[in-house]
Amino acid sequence: MMLVFLLGGAYVGYVFYFTVKNAVVRATLPGLPSVDLALPLASALPLTGTSEDVPIALPVVRGGETGQTSVTGVLLPDYERKERVNILLLGIDKRPDEFYSRTDTIILVTIDPNSKTAGMLSIPRDLFVSIPGYDEDRINKAYWLGDKNNYPGGGPALAMKTVQYNLGVPVHFYAQIDFKGFEKIVDTLGGIDIYAPQTIDDPKFPDSNYGYDPFYIEEGAHTLNGHDAMRYARTRATRGADFARAKRQQQVLLAIRDKALRIGIIPKIPELWNTMSGTIETDLQLVDILELAQLADEINVDDIQNMVIDSNMTIDYTVPDTGARVLLPLREKIRAVIDEMFVESEPVEQGPTQAEIEAAQAAQEAAEAQARTQAIAEEIEQEAQRQEEIKAFLALENARLVVQNGTNMTNLASQTALYLKNQGFNIVQFSPADTPDYPHTVIVVYSEEKNYTLQLLAVIFDVAEENIRRSPNLKSDVDFRVIIGSDFELPGAPQSQLTTGE
Repeated sequence: MMLVFLLGGAYVGYVFYFTVKNAVVRATLPGLPSVDLALPLASALPLTGTSEDVPIALPVVRGGETGQTSVTGVLLPDYERKERVNILLLGIDKRPDEFYSRTDTIILVTIDPNSKTAGMLSIPRDLFVSIPGYDEDRINKAYWLGDKNNYPGGGPALAMKTVQYNLGVPVHFYAQIDFKGFEKIVDTLGGIDIYAPQTIDDPKFPDSNYGYDPFYIEEGAHTLNGHDAMRYARTRATRGADFARAKRQQQVLLAIRDKALRIGIIPKIPELWNTMSGTIETDLQLVDILELAQLADEINVDDIQNMVIDSNMTIDYTVPDTGARVLLPLREKIRAVIDEMFVESEPVEQGPTQAEIEAAQAAQEAAEAQARTQAIAEEIEQEAQRQEEIKAFLALENARLVVQNGTNMTNLASQTALYLKNQGFNIVQFSPADTPDYPHTVIVVYSEEKNYTLQLLAVIFDVAEENIRRSPNLKSDVDFRVIIGSDFELPGAPQSQLTTGE
């Protein structure tokens, strides 16, 4: 989205023919199966350009016909068919004395040329996920591991693969920028206009030399230069910390887009291009930039969806071995956001001939069958991965559970205990409750140290906070007692087996 916003306007393509000498070069890469964790080498170079030479010709069809793939192994979008494009934006936090860096900002941008809509999904850097080829860790460490361990394609490739693997959406391209480059871009635009919804006072905002660069801004409208825009986007001195910061980063990106389109970007293209040289790195080719830039002023700001994976979609967790504070993903809630933002619109065909339609029918049927098979396999793989992650975290806490039937339904305690055991819970006993007329499920807590197990039980049984009761008996032999209420439906249980008292 950064490139699209900066280089917006239908006329940009024409100007680029005269301002760019060396476009970003990418190799034609073979397709890879989705389970292959080894990525082909990414030939991404920093953007460079001069005012000399005119490219003779540029292709306008990508993966759909040429078989070109992203470093993540997915087919690149076919622009003639107006296929969706997903770009991973990475903000790099690298100090002068550091060899390897982590991603301070991670935003997955999606652009639908067919419906002329777009979206930005901010991913918190502390999200605890599986990094392909490595153990579970914070998602921002994927870039660091890729660079440090000479992963094929480096940090960007492993970051793209990690996002694609955990969110279940294809990642076609990436664009990364450091803080100095971001400041230069904003200054070249003459600053950006933002409205600060609250006063921010951050006397300990870090500078690049492990000192402080205090930042203060009053609530209200402001025109920010590059340095202040960078500090406004990065400060954590607000309630909600990283989640609030993610929303401000999206606000700043939209402000850049608005300013670029409002001032008429064409006269400043050479200056912007030189400004970006060496500060933005991407695997987008010139053909991609030309196609996407034409959409910049065609997408209404109301058609740009902004979402953040926030506290409603994560659980605070402390990793036992390291003491690290991380965010565990609530995958069902994140999936709902993914399904909404990345839903496919019907592609618009550009006047296909009858011969083309007839020639495509057989191939389409085969592709659909293959896609269905692949989708089922991916769903099975993702579900298996999710179950293994749950079992691993439950095993770390090893909480002891007692299950009691607070209803008059036969076998409910035993079948629920078996269901929970299969999910990875440690069931030490099941029995009837003191009475069979509990309207709602109740969780009695005897241990305050096993928060992941408690949170998962609350989700499974849909238990409200008022029905989570803390016992004063902190020396109990068990950690939790679950009293099943009549509002609980055991997944997959035949109702004929749940009739009268236990």
